[in-house]
Amino acid sequence: MFRHVVLFTWAEGATDEQKAAVATELGKLPEIITEMRAYAVGADAGVNPGNHEFAVVADFDSLDDYLVYRDHPAHQAVIAEHIKPILASRAAVQYAF
Repeated sequence: MFRHVVLFTWAEGATDEQKAAVATELGKLPEIITEMRAYAVGADAGVNPGNHEFAVVADFDSLDDYLVYRDHPAHQAVIAEHIKPILASRAAVQYAF
């Protein structure tokens, strides 16, 4: 199995509607990109100060399946149209498990 984890912090001025659109659009991807085995997205619970504001965790059977997701036009469109316009910072890691 191969896991992809991404953490986002939104830019100052990002609206609640823009943030909700990120979650909505990312949530559509499992129906489009069948290589995903598990997929979870969500806003930080606000328990600890200094956390990133949003997380994505995606599991795949293999690195090759992750690469399909990474490069898929639907995924790239969500990044370009919804994430990048409100992104302040991003952290990511991929690992086998």
